[in-house]
Amino acid sequence: MTVNRARRMRERAGTAALVVVLAAGLAACSGGDGGGPSGVSPSGVNPSGVNPSGVNPSGAASRAASAAASLASQASDALASATAEAGRRLDGIKNGIDARDAVTLGAPATDADGRTTVAVTVANKADKAKSFAVQVNFKDAGGNLLDTVVVTVGDVPAGRTGKGTARSTHKLSGDVKPEVGTALRY
Repeated sequence: MTVNRARRMRERAGTAALVVVLAAGLAACSGGDGGGPSGVSPSGVNPSGVNPSGVNPSGAASRAASAAASLASQASDALASATAEAGRRLDGIKNGIDARDAVTLGAPATDADGRTTVAVTVANKADKAKSFAVQVNFKDAGGNLLDTVVVTVGDVPAGRTGKGTARSTHKLSGDVKPEVGTALRY
């Protein structure tokens, strides 16, 4: 999946959330008892469910909710794709040893493209040069996974540290908290 496609899906998810809120408000306004003058409810809807302008608010709300669900599903698919890609990269490492205790993450920042970045530092405690693959999960304040990436820090000399940068695959908003998912030394 291209980065641009993932970004568009995230933007659509935000739009979808707005549509759901608007649709809910529209649906709430469309309910009525038809008890107003001339059989028109206080919301301007006659008993047939059509307002005087000929628009069926319940149908519009239903279509908006359906579109919002579709966009949310696409955003979920983008996250699933990023997670699957991270898994494939980690699965391709042979003879890797758990190295989560050797990884330190810096504070998250936003780069010029609006992507979330975080410094990744690995400490090689082995007696010869090793490489590291670190999965960094970007989560929101509620602990929900927003994105995941794998950073490779190659050929770190024995007893030394190596550095890399994890960069989200798309723009993330709100309070983003990075955490180490899986880390392998090989």
